[in-house]
Amino acid sequence: MLEKAKHEHEGHVLKQYRSKAEYYLCSCLNKNNATSDNVERTPGGLLYIRQWNNMQYVSTATFLLTVYSDFLRNSNQHLRCPTGTIDPEEILSFAKSQVDYILGSNPMNMSYLVGYGSKYPIRVHHRGASIVSYRENKGFIGCTQGYDNWYSRVEPNPNLLVGALVGGPDCRDNFMDQRDNYMQTEACTYNTAPLVAVFARLLQLEENLEVELVASY
Repeated sequence: MLEKAKHEHEGHVLKQYRSKAEYYLCSCLNKNNATSDNVERTPGGLLYIRQWNNMQYVSTATFLLTVYSDFLRNSNQHLRCPTGTIDPEEILSFAKSQVDYILGSNPMNMSYLVGYGSKYPIRVHHRGASIVSYRENKGFIGCTQGYDNWYSRVEPNPNLLVGALVGGPDCRDNFMDQRDNYMQTEACTYNTAPLVAVFARLLQLEENLEVELVASY
């Protein structure tokens, strides 16, 4: 009886987690009743939570959207939101729109993933990227020297931080590529990490589609 009660309690807790996750997904998809219950979007369509490092919320939401669309497809279910039911394809389509924005389909025509595309941030707020390599300058560079001699430079970073996802644009899709604009140009591992899984899934879907096309001939 104790074991059964424990499983019932755990099942109830999991249902609460699922309910909260689905509520958040509905808010990302603009499918909750009140506008205040939905996640704000920029004019260009990017999810917008707050000014400082907004991309951390975009990448994690995109990850959740992608994973949940797979879950719903595999279990033959739909997402039930207050304003309607959403199928897995629509959820994945919105996740792709966020990826497209990140990679350059936005009003700034800027890829916010460093090293991708023809235009991306080149003054990332990152100590290792913004200070010259030890191979070129073996002099001592402490915190004071780094700040005084490198932080305020207007030149591009001497080291390219490939794969870094910066904080991204403001609520009006504006972005200033300045090293001291840390709210928008700071790069964090937890920004990029969720995108790795999303990219892997999108690549897998593309490869599966190619196999299906070949098989149809």
